[in-house]
Amino acid sequence: MTGGAGYIGGHVVAALRERGDEIVVVDDLSAGRAERIPGVRLEQIDLAAPDAARALTDVLRDAEVDGVIHLAARKRVDESVERPLWYHEQNGGGTLAVLEAATAAGVGRVVFSSTAAVYASSDEPVTEDSPTVPANPYGETKLTGEWMLRAQAATGALRGVSLRYFNVAGTASPELADAKGGNVVPMVLDRIEAGEAPRVFGDDYPTRDGTCVRDYIHVADVASAHLAALDALTAGPAYRVYNIGTGTGTSVRELVGALLEVAGSSLEPIVEPRRAGDPAVVVADASRISAELGWRPQHDLADIVESAWRARRA
Repeated sequence: MTGGAGYIGGHVVAALRERGDEIVVVDDLSAGRAERIPGVRLEQIDLAAPDAARALTDVLRDAEVDGVIHLAARKRVDESVERPLWYHEQNGGGTLAVLEAATAAGVGRVVFSSTAAVYASSDEPVTEDSPTVPANPYGETKLTGEWMLRAQAATGALRGVSLRYFNVAGTASPELADAKGGNVVPMVLDRIEAGEAPRVFGDDYPTRDGTCVRDYIHVADVASAHLAALDALTAGPAYRVYNIGTGTGTSVRELVGALLEVAGSSLEPIVEPRRAGDPAVVVADASRISAELGWRPQHDLADIVESAWRARRA
């Protein structure tokens, strides 16, 4: 597994361990934390380094790995707009290294963590067949990763699944909580705890309250989707794509309101200018993975905000 010491990766590792899988985590620890995955073999490798594919191949062979879940990526939209070439180098180069290593080591299954950022803004829930028109370089790098995996799967070297998940939030346990200030839920909670008004970036979008609308999916549901996808790669098509979301759109203003309510805060959000690269509306149609793999989300927005707030109080 690559990138498994981060927020989402920690939940995926926990889900794999719960069902008894043997795991090796590869992470450069630039964002991940080793304490998220106690008792798990950890190999520290920078996937964007020139020798990453060779180093990763050695790990995969030594551990006799038969499946890879590739989560490692830079993921800040605003940063990708400011540093597009670096994002392509980091995310594209890292995915290339993973695929080269998996092929060299004879690993037959690769699950790629992609993103809803590959889609254009849409007033209707997007399906896997909706146009892929990324609004920012981050989304472009993820779409490129999908193309690489699809092309390699077409050679017969491996089977692959790309999971386009939407806005991941919440936590299954306090020690696995999202502490990165660049994500909306921890960003809002940081300001609430500091007694500062939460910020909303843009209120002039063509949406019901002028703020961006997103499909917020609980991280525990995202983890279970990775396991379902990995298991499905033992048979069937060589390559597949699935949306991972709830199908319900929540505006940023509504999310902030829910977080203020659960925290018992009377603060009023303040409006800042739009952030570059943010589409107005992106909501999932996740019916394909439900029909083909039987996966469905088990948590709603209330679970997300309550779990995130409880983790802060733990």
